[in-house]
Amino acid sequence: MSKLRYSVIFGEIRPEISERISLGIIIYDGRQFKVRYSEKKLKLLKSLFTEKEYAFVSKMIRTLSKNELINSESVINYLSRYSNNLVSVSKLQSIDVEVSEKNIDWLYNNYVYRC
Repeated sequence: MSKLRYSVIFGEIRPEISERISLGIIIYDGRQFKVRYSEKKLKLLKSLFTEKEYAFVSKMIRTLSKNELINSESVINYLSRYSNNLVSVSKLQSIDVEVSEKNIDWLYNNYVYRC
């Protein structure tokens, strides 16, 4: 059984006090990377960020979700170490459950947004 591996994508609301909101997750199933994010939470940032900041965060999340950047564990490790002050990514974590849509949905619902 392969382990489910994931990383959480955060919007940094007030970095000086570590206030942030989870926007999405990166899932690694052993073969490929998938990104899911909450459009509702992303839109919520419009009222918290300037127009320019929101445009940057929105573009970055959408770019990540198209898998244009994430193609290896080293990319996630890089993003977790060298994030900017608006978006951050947690280190890749693993949980001892099988990779399935049900478990991915559970992870998304608990860390990002309950559908």
